Amino acid sequence: MPKINVLPKEVYSLIAAGEVVERPMSVVKEMIENSIDAGAKHITLEIKNGGTTYIRITDDGCGIAREDVKKVFISHATSKIETSADLEAISTLGFRGEAMASIAAVAKVELLTKAADEAEGTRYEIAAGEEKDFSAAGCPNGTTIVVRDIFFNVPARMKFLKKDVTEGNSVQGVVDRIALSHPEISFRFIREGKQVLVTSGNGDLKGTIYSIFGSEFSNSLMPVEYEYGGLRLSGFASKPHEARKNRAMQFFFINGRLVKSATVCAALEQAYKNSIMVGKFPACVLNIEMDAKQVDVNVHPSKIEVRFINEKPVFDLIYYGVKTAIETKNTVKEASGFFTADDGRVYKSFEQKTAKINFGVKEEAPSQMKINFSSAQSKPSVQSVWSAAAPKPNEHIRKDSYGSREEYTIKGKSAFNSDEAEEDGCKFVAPINFRTDERETTETISLAAPEPAPQVIEEKEEAPAFSIVGEAFNTYIIVEIKNDLFYIDKHAAHERMNFERLRAEAEQGIASQMLLSPVTVKLSAEEYDCIIDNLPLLSKCGFAAEDFGNSTVIVRETPSLLDGTDVKDLIVEIAGKLLEHKTDIEPDKMDWIFHSASCRAAVKGGDYTSPEERELFVEKLLSMPDIQYCPHGRPVMLRVSKYELEKQFGRIQ
Repeated sequence: MPKINVLPKEVYSLIAAGEVVERPMSVVKEMIENSIDAGAKHITLEIKNGGTTYIRITDDGCGIAREDVKKVFISHATSKIETSADLEAISTLGFRGEAMASIAAVAKVELLTKAADEAEGTRYEIAAGEEKDFSAAGCPNGTTIVVRDIFFNVPARMKFLKKDVTEGNSVQGVVDRIALSHPEISFRFIREGKQVLVTSGNGDLKGTIYSIFGSEFSNSLMPVEYEYGGLRLSGFASKPHEARKNRAMQFFFINGRLVKSATVCAALEQAYKNSIMVGKFPACVLNIEMDAKQVDVNVHPSKIEVRFINEKPVFDLIYYGVKTAIETKNTVKEASGFFTADDGRVYKSFEQKTAKINFGVKEEAPSQMKINFSSAQSKPSVQSVWSAAAPKPNEHIRKDSYGSREEYTIKGKSAFNSDEAEEDGCKFVAPINFRTDERETTETISLAAPEPAPQVIEEKEEAPAFSIVGEAFNTYIIVEIKNDLFYIDKHAAHERMNFERLRAEAEQGIASQMLLSPVTVKLSAEEYDCIIDNLPLLSKCGFAAEDFGNSTVIVRETPSLLDGTDVKDLIVEIAGKLLEHKTDIEPDKMDWIFHSASCRAAVKGGDYTSPEERELFVEKLLSMPDIQYCPHGRPVMLRVSKYELEKQFGRIQ
């Protein structure tokens, strides 16, 4: 049992002190934190009239020795620290020794407590800072504190209290957050005579979340477990398609303490970038375990703001931890209005991590679209393109013509590499494209690396058996898989495939194509400066651009994915995004460039795709289970079960 010490002035003068008692919620927060620090496993809270007239907290902690009871209500008396050195590594929720003295100064307080090694307990009453009673009492091990009539002696302060229901809601919010931070403790909350919360205290955070927020919110979460640099992250974060309109459901804890930090918030939202819609925010309940010496909680009177000695490891821990969860634990979004439990029979493969196969799309004629698929290689020597209209494995050669374009596919061979290269029936294509309009002819040549390298075939996940029902509005492909229907947004899906292709190629060098007629782009002064400052970055993204003077840049090469794209509009769009989203993080800038490029190269909603193209497109999409959202965060597919359809039509009850 810790001994309560009255801190010397040279110690408590170092503490960031402030007003402790503002509302009933602050009283509840301070007293529950004391119960947790006392090692309680069961905590019961009861309030009446929103806590303004009655608050009772009972715990089964270590209790308080009789000789220390009166010290509880002396300012700067605490069992948590003894010397100034203890402030450098605070591991308890409380440490300032202000709370009980402040509460007793403005309310009527009754304390019942008993330590395990004492034969009888102690009863102590104090009101407005004056002792009323100190006597022996029979009570169980632990502590019970009753606070009545807050601000009874300060009527001016009482006027600032809100309605009872508002104050009660604030108290419940405090209890909810503390319960989330300590799932190993059983909390019981009684409000106006009604029990409104009970948690099991078995350490199951998911069960605690369910008890507090219900099944809908708890089912929208995915687990997060990650360790990095001696730090550990655990908890839950929302699935991307369950993003919310505000940050109200973001809960961060450090060593069990609720905190607010711009660093952890930014890391969380950075991890969700490209997975949720702009303007929406993820929800989470995340706890960071770290050395207490690496974080300073003695920054603000509320103790909710913290400062890290080194913010980068904390940022990386949350970013990579949540990012990993998104890629490995996410599931397909259900169609709105339908709900069914996942029985695990069809979608186990969607939770397995797999190598990415990236896509490219070429627009051939106004009424015809041709989709090309590129197989990622570790050390590509040529641009490998698998055409949706490519010949079957037993065919030798086929010539396809759409308007002015001709593409030749030779079995097992590349025009740049004489070695045979065949992967699962894929034929590698060396495209030489010709586009003709009334003004000029532009030849676009896909450039190869100077020396060929051995092909590395990556494992791909086999797509489940499916059948294509059709396509709605030339935009949504409808697919049947066992007892489920999928509605696939072909533009969103293909945009994400392009985005992933560019990001994968960026690690080894994006395949570029040279423009025989370089394109000059006139920009505003701000856009021009931004592009000039980011020329090396554009080069990494597959663009060869130069300063042409007079607020103009000249573009000589673009990523091969962008065949036929309006280069001028694309450069202007990239400049606008780089200006709007100013950041010093290079991967972020590259992502904004890839956003623009992948969207423009994707098949558009409303464009016609042939049955053969749809078949190949769906097969490749279903073999890539981590492709579930477009770079803007829109889902690429929705799922509706046969059971729910039959239920809607009244075929089953």
